[in-house]
Amino acid sequence: MKPVTHSQTILSELMTPNLANFGGKVHGGSLLSLMDKAAYVCATKHAGNYCVTVSVDGVDFHNPVEVGEQVSLYASVNYVGSTSLVVGIKVVAENVKLGSVRHTNSSFFTMVAMDENHKPAQVPGLILETKDQVRRFAEAKFRKQLKKEKDSRFNEIRNTLIEQHDLSLLANENCEVHWKE
Repeated sequence: MKPVTHSQTILSELMTPNLANFGGKVHGGSLLSLMDKAAYVCATKHAGNYCVTVSVDGVDFHNPVEVGEQVSLYASVNYVGSTSLVVGIKVVAENVKLGSVRHTNSSFFTMVAMDENHKPAQVPGLILETKDQVRRFAEAKFRKQLKKEKDSRFNEIRNTLIEQHDLSLLANENCEVHWKE
């Protein structure tokens, strides 16, 4: 068992012009890459093995990040299974000239520990020492169950939607169907 604090990670980087998108803001893909790095470091520190990203849950960009700002990513293991870990990441942007700080986005990365043979490896348990850590563990477990239920339900109906020609689902949508069989 390892405490949450053992693997908590902070990654900070200055946002430079080469990271900008066509709108002049930091590209979301650049932020996702940094988030993946932070998740990797955090998960690997906890697992003691190489870890790979298997899913990313809930990436919502609440505020844009400007070129010239410092971005800090706060990563923490929120949940562990037998071979997987959920790493919560909070992204904060700071205008270093003004000292203003704002939360730009958060996300959850599910990582799997891998052994030397590239097979899933057992991960240590997680020692929860605060009320927030207990809450995050419980939330991650609940989020995992909801995802499983959503995926199962979606797989039940996905293949029947078009096969049954249930085009009523597209009523009042911004599309036209020009389907010819």
